[in-house]
Amino acid sequence: MTAGLRRYLTAPAPPAIVAQAAPERCELCAAVIPADHDHLVDLANRSLPCACRPCHLLFAPSDEPPAGESAGARRFAAVPREHTALPDFSLSDLDWAALDVPVRLAFVFVNSTLGQPVALYPSPAGAAESQLPPEVWAKVLARHPDTARLPPDVLALLLHRSPDGPEAYLVPIDVCYRLVGLVRLRWRGFDGGQEAWAAIDGWLAQVRENAGTPVGAGHG
Repeated sequence: MTAGLRRYLTAPAPPAIVAQAAPERCELCAAVIPADHDHLVDLANRSLPCACRPCHLLFAPSDEPPAGESAGARRFAAVPREHTALPDFSLSDLDWAALDVPVRLAFVFVNSTLGQPVALYPSPAGAAESQLPPEVWAKVLARHPDTARLPPDVLALLLHRSPDGPEAYLVPIDVCYRLVGLVRLRWRGFDGGQEAWAAIDGWLAQVRENAGTPVGAGHG
């Protein structure tokens, strides 16, 4: 686990300690980076190293791989920041029940190492993997043009079963793991507790805002 993600999984330090903490740094070049910084996917270690803007841009999608790397041997991929709402994504309540996800939130992405979709959902112990075969999730992704050509590793299809009906978004993979960290950090008891659900609802509100979803859409 990298330092940038560890802060999502551990309790915040007291103010006096935070004030003395070393600044966050790019895990490639060691440049100081702000709290709101970019991430890369380390394809070899399946981690999300923090990155400064220049290092992030170095691994952004392009026709030419970075110097010294072939397209087939690329180690890093840049995680984008864009969020996209998919209001016309086909997913009924019956479809959701067939997916057999035990919580109301799940995300699926294409793992380039495995060459297949992987579906995860947040749990008090961290990210739990769906037990459904990858072929099932491949059919889900094939339902919409944007998800049928989902870039591997860096973008995920987020599915939310809201009281007003299912929601679907394309979101950066680091945003999904931020949710996993929130649940792991704040979940209390059997049902999670008020603090956990407030954090989850706040996270969802931010996703909707970043995706340009109208105020009130998807809320129950």
